Amino acid sequence: MVRIVKKAGERREEIIAAAGELFLVRGYDRTTMKHVMERLQIAKGTIYHYFKSKEELLDAVLDSIVANLVEEMQAIAAEAQGDALERLRYLIIKSATVDSHDQEMLDHLHQPGNTGMHLRLLAKLIILQAPIYAEFIRQGCEENLFTTEHPLESAEFILAAIQFLTDMGIYPWSPEQMTRRALALPALVEAQLGAPKGSFGFMEVVLS
Repeated sequence: MVRIVKKAGERREEIIAAAGELFLVRGYDRTTMKHVMERLQIAKGTIYHYFKSKEELLDAVLDSIVANLVEEMQAIAAEAQGDALERLRYLIIKSATVDSHDQEMLDHLHQPGNTGMHLRLLAKLIILQAPIYAEFIRQGCEENLFTTEHPLESAEFILAAIQFLTDMGIYPWSPEQMTRRALALPALVEAQLGAPKGSFGFMEVVLS
C-alpha cells in the first residue's frame, strides 16, 4: 500500500474538519482523540503532533468556524454602501439573515449541553467582528452621525448585547421577554454611539 504524505497545513485542516464532523455527530464529550484518529486512519503521533489535547483541537474547530463567519461578514461589509448609518443597517440586517457555511454546527452549538462551546465561540467572534463594526462607527463619527470616542469598544459592547442577551441558546427568554429586549436594544445602541434617536429602530424587527 502506498503511503500518502500530506503537507502539514493540509493534514492539520483535515484533522480539524474530521473533529468538527465528529463533535457534530457524537457531541464533544463523547468524542475522543482516538475517534478522530480512526476517522482519518492516522497514527497517534500524527494527531498529537498538531494538537496536544482534545481541548486544543476544539479551539481549532471553533477558530475555523469563526474565521468563516468573519470572512462572510467582511464580504457583507464590502457590499455596504452609503453613509455610516446606512452601511451599519445593511451589515446588521444582512448578517442576521445570511446562511452560514457552518450553519449545521452553529445550530448544534445552540442545543442544551453545548453552552460552554457556544460561549467560547461567541467570545472569539465578538473580538474578530468588532473591528468591522468599528470601521463603520469611525466613519459615522467623521460624518457627525455618531459622537463616541471609543469606536472599537462601542462595537464590542453592541455585539455582546446582540449576541449574548438575545441568544436563545444561552438565555431561554419567553417570547414576551425577547420582545422587550428587542425594543430596548435600539435605544441602548443609540446612546452608546451618540446617534440620533430612532436611527437604530430597524433593530427591533431584526431581533424580534
